[in-house]
Amino acid sequence: MSPGGTLSHSLAPVSDTASAEPAEQKRGRLSPALLLGALGVVYGDIGTSPLYAYKEAVKAAGGGTATPLAVTGAVSLIFWALILVVSLKYAILILRADNRGEGGIVAMLALLGARQAKPGTAKALLLVVGLLGAALLYGDGAITPAISVLSAVEGLKVDAPSLGRYVVPITLVILVGLFAVQFQGVARIGRIFGPVMLLWFATLAWLGIGAILHNPEILAGLNPLKAVEFLVHAGWGISFAMLGAAFLAVTGGEAMYADLGHFGARPIRVAWFALVLPALVLNYFGQGALLLSEPDALENPFFRLAPDWAHIPLVGLATLATIIASQAIISGVFSLTQQAIQLGFLPAMRIVQTAHEERGQIYVPAVNWLLAIATLVAVVVFESSDALAGAYGIAVSMLMAITTLLAALIALKWGYNPIAVLAVNGFFLAIDLVFLGANSVKILEGGWFPLVLAGFVAMMMLTWRKGNTLVEEARTAMRQPEDAFLEELSHQRLLRLPGTAAFLSSALHGIPLHLSRFVERSHALHERVLIVTAFYEETPSVPLDERARVIELAPNFYRVILRYGFMEDASIPEGIACAVRKGELPQQCVEDVTVFIGHETVIPKNDSRGMAAWRESLFAFMQRNAERTGAFFGVPTRQVVEVGTEIEI
Repeated sequence: MSPGGTLSHSLAPVSDTASAEPAEQKRGRLSPALLLGALGVVYGDIGTSPLYAYKEAVKAAGGGTATPLAVTGAVSLIFWALILVVSLKYAILILRADNRGEGGIVAMLALLGARQAKPGTAKALLLVVGLLGAALLYGDGAITPAISVLSAVEGLKVDAPSLGRYVVPITLVILVGLFAVQFQGVARIGRIFGPVMLLWFATLAWLGIGAILHNPEILAGLNPLKAVEFLVHAGWGISFAMLGAAFLAVTGGEAMYADLGHFGARPIRVAWFALVLPALVLNYFGQGALLLSEPDALENPFFRLAPDWAHIPLVGLATLATIIASQAIISGVFSLTQQAIQLGFLPAMRIVQTAHEERGQIYVPAVNWLLAIATLVAVVVFESSDALAGAYGIAVSMLMAITTLLAALIALKWGYNPIAVLAVNGFFLAIDLVFLGANSVKILEGGWFPLVLAGFVAMMMLTWRKGNTLVEEARTAMRQPEDAFLEELSHQRLLRLPGTAAFLSSALHGIPLHLSRFVERSHALHERVLIVTAFYEETPSVPLDERARVIELAPNFYRVILRYGFMEDASIPEGIACAVRKGELPQQCVEDVTVFIGHETVIPKNDSRGMAAWRESLFAFMQRNAERTGAFFGVPTRQVVEVGTEIEI
């Protein structure tokens, strides 16, 4: 059978996963470890935005020069964007839309039950929109490491402009090294993340305070009317360009929600309001204060804030901070991939658990190197952070708008007042759409790059899901009903083999094709037979005592149903052991088990009832190259027997 249907896998025992602290239990906790962890993982991306966001906003506002109006208008716009988009929308509103403590687009889709959407319904459209939002993270994942590391390495040009030609090669070396060490896992390379980011945010604040004290008139930017006044008088072209550039200051804010399950809402909020937001605001206003007195510092106002002796150490610290920011987005892509696989949106891939004691610490080799290729291509094609700024932002602005929309639907599902939901979420959606419109003008400047990546990933997700639906329809038509199969068995003289046979199935009813095919061709059957189905609930985790349910269809003939949450890994051996411990299966079922897996070859055919021919061919390619089902379910190779079947779709 195909591993990409309703089943999933585990290369690590589920007991490790299940013993991890549920995310909903973390929501009320607050500890130094969680705060430091949030600094290192959640705020790495938005924390490095001062390297490039403010200078791009001023350049867009002033036509490439730092006029006083542009300087004050840009800092005011960035400040209020941080307040409205990150502080109010994400920290206060969106963090409430959790799925038992877990966050992210996939968790939202699970809350809304979009996975069961029927074609042509509103939920089907919702599923497409949600999957596009999830796919946008892949586009963001390729751009974030590129622009972050490039902007840090460009600091070398402040003291030595001649080093400019080495910026791209140095960036490529750093990025290759970053992706090359991913197999070590975040737990090992991430122990220094929190302390380094604590030092980074302290440095941001220190740099900003000094400049503000020398030029306190920049504090006029705290007045929102300064931003409104500039946008009204600048004209549509300049205003849109400035809005698109200023949006770079809030990219990374979406990580608050995506990483909710790792830290809980309270540590994320406390870290933001107590340290991250003040440090960012001080640094942005400090850069503005510097440009009021030294307009020629526009080429790199961040590094010009530091005294000459601190430039090189600051380049080193900034590079380390951008590596951390890149690591955070890479880890986020890994987690999203795992969730998408487990909910049936992507084919099975090899997933390595890098820290058994902590849930979510995973490495996905295929995704890692595909993302590495996309990131390196972005650096080579765009060559500078200024050029990449044109490609950055549009994917995140679309993701933020989709998140706001889904959050509104969740609020309505939870019974909130529709008028209040419309007023609050409508207000934030209007802001999102303004920023999306401003970023849309960047499409020809490079915005096409993340959109092409996201479109390709979304197309693969939809093709895989549709293909699995067609395969399951074909399986259903070919399956024997249980009663008919058991009736036939009672009239056959079969050779009874010693031990237990577990036949994996994607359905809760009927006889798996490879079971009926095995009996038909071998005229034999094991002493004990299990039909095992593992499926995922629309919740992050399932308690161990609710893991397995057993239905006895006939003497020594059982159907075993295993339930998992979308943040868990499935393990067939562990699931069977759970049923034995509960007394629902005999002890012999874990002592001598052979696991039979249907190895299905998908054959595309020209049929108007299916997909377009190219999509059917793409699905067949993905199905052929998916991870082996046995490994996907944590079954030892020596216990696996595959039975081949051809299925036309």
